[in-house]
Amino acid sequence: MNPLENDIQYLKGVGEHRARLLNKLNIFYIEDLLEHFPRDYINRKSAVKISNLQFNQHCSFVGEIVSIEKRYTSPKKYQLNVVISDGEDYLFCTWFQFGNWFIKQFEVGKQIWVSGVVSEFRGSPQIVHPQIEILDNTDSKLDFWKTRSILPVYPLTERLSMNVMRDLIYKAFELYNKNIEETLPEYILKKFKFEHRRISLQKVHFSQHPQEIKKLKERFAFEELFYTQIMLARSKYKHHREKLGYQFELKKTYTTKLKNSLTFELTSAQKKVIREIVNDMTSSRQMNRLLQGDVGSGKTIVTVFAMLLALENGFQSAFMTPTEILAEQHFRNISNLLSNQPSIKIALLKGGNYKGKKQTLEQIANGEINIIIGTHALIQKDVKFHNVGFVAIDEQHRFGVEQRAVLSQKNKHPDLMYLSATPIPRSLALTVYGDLDVSIIDELPPHRKSIKTFWHSSQQNNIVFDKVREQLLKGRQVYIVCPLIEESEKIDLLDAETLFKYISTKIYPKWKSSLLHGRMKTTEKDRIMEDFKNGKINILVSTTVIEVGIDVPNATVMIIEHAERFGLSQLHQLRGRVGRGSDESFCYLIVHPPISEDGRERLNIMLETNDGFKIAEKDLELRGPGDFFGTEQSGMPIYKHANIVRDQELLKQARILAFNIIEEDDELKLDKNQALSKEYFSKYYKREKLFEF
Repeated sequence: MNPLENDIQYLKGVGEHRARLLNKLNIFYIEDLLEHFPRDYINRKSAVKISNLQFNQHCSFVGEIVSIEKRYTSPKKYQLNVVISDGEDYLFCTWFQFGNWFIKQFEVGKQIWVSGVVSEFRGSPQIVHPQIEILDNTDSKLDFWKTRSILPVYPLTERLSMNVMRDLIYKAFELYNKNIEETLPEYILKKFKFEHRRISLQKVHFSQHPQEIKKLKERFAFEELFYTQIMLARSKYKHHREKLGYQFELKKTYTTKLKNSLTFELTSAQKKVIREIVNDMTSSRQMNRLLQGDVGSGKTIVTVFAMLLALENGFQSAFMTPTEILAEQHFRNISNLLSNQPSIKIALLKGGNYKGKKQTLEQIANGEINIIIGTHALIQKDVKFHNVGFVAIDEQHRFGVEQRAVLSQKNKHPDLMYLSATPIPRSLALTVYGDLDVSIIDELPPHRKSIKTFWHSSQQNNIVFDKVREQLLKGRQVYIVCPLIEESEKIDLLDAETLFKYISTKIYPKWKSSLLHGRMKTTEKDRIMEDFKNGKINILVSTTVIEVGIDVPNATVMIIEHAERFGLSQLHQLRGRVGRGSDESFCYLIVHPPISEDGRERLNIMLETNDGFKIAEKDLELRGPGDFFGTEQSGMPIYKHANIVRDQELLKQARILAFNIIEEDDELKLDKNQALSKEYFSKYYKREKLFEF
């Protein structure tokens, strides 16, 4: 066992208590500590002048404390002001929350490092709640860190000081430096001009030359991206080599009948995607494809063509969705599309026990039913397919990797297609779905009109209510979305129950309103949505449960309360509930001040574009990859050093190189790939198994 894999608690100076604190920072082993990189660096000899600081920009600055003031802002609240000077000008640092222990560290005449966003205070620069460090300038040859001009600033957790973290990292290098092994082959180091791993790690922590840090950190970002791409490349290579699927023949019986029965023209994007799918299904290898398309782009009809191709060859198809509402909608839509082909038997399979389920299961098992649509009920043990040849998984990121694998392994190797109405930025698709072939429907049907989007302050609600009344008088229907179900003492947000009472009694008493939220029983939610679809309800006040819901072509207005609280992709999904018909549609984003800069930016983007892919790119940029899917089970890699928004060019290079290597040496047995093989099979191979559908 490599000593770097030793538990962190056994490092001298750690112990059980500090180990628990370090664990909060995802430091469990010695190697984790060595890769706990600084988030900033202090330059004791910084030449930055206060007069050069820019308002609304982040800065790091070293100066001298010239005054300390604690003053009352109310009978029980204090404010701490610390004034720092560079010998010419003054910078104000202010705290509104602090303890006595915090004040005691400040002393006039001491050097201090501060870091934060500069704002303006009475014409002078100010930083509110900055990151700080008091610098001890006493000369001591015995203390390694006191002799350094450049000091690393590490991410910390409560009750773990900067000095302790620095000392632990110094101790780890002192004891384990000789155990650091190279993880990249020599030819890759030369190609990218990377330093060796041991030297790179040392310099990231101890370098006195800040200008070299960016290139050093790039090496570790590349390494994470590269090994993920090796995993995806191996998965794709093995899939193409080993997973021989059913080789279908395009017989143009059911498929041609469907094409001739359509009352609309397929878009060029839909036709292109259908050709890609047909090419996959008529090849000897198992299809493994991701179908992306914005809300309303026509993914369902494309999926039906694939199902019918399987049916023409005597095979069943399965279509799995995350909710019963969606399953029922697909069942209705597909039944309507195939109503002129009565010989095709379609079934809806739901969870739980209900009348007729046993018979449906028997008909699935004996092959009487050709197309099976359902929720995760499709992967239950009691479901036996006769000969499923095609599997589609809708809103696939809502299912875990293991759940998807269960359905995809039914009946040898059926062709697989994953559908996503959440547009996925290219960089994220390469990282999470790099083993899949990707098809994109990037064109909306001609009858779909752009949704006109506006945002208003909550004080302007009357303007919005008057506009909405015009739509109600025309017989149109309205969604109103709230972030909460009921009033909360902890969060000052408008809730759906309060708004429902206000809307139904004060604003639109002449029209029928209903309330919908996630705590309702499924049968009650389904009844309300069905009534709304059938026009029995004019106004639906709801939480975000309608984010992925049924199509209501007559609904032309979406009002989103507290729009500043939602992510971009979620706002886009909610907006996509309207505009499903040929009538002009509107989305009103209601904001409740104060609005953050990010919040304002999100709202403006919603006004600028209806393009889901542009919105997704911006959402990824604002939120970061960790929150984009909102679930770890989606298969999203967790990176310590790489950032796929910042490192897109690095990702492209890593992908090209990884796929070239696997094409030449898929088992990594060549001498030049020894370091690569050792690192990959010890740390990444087990994750590769998740992709073996």
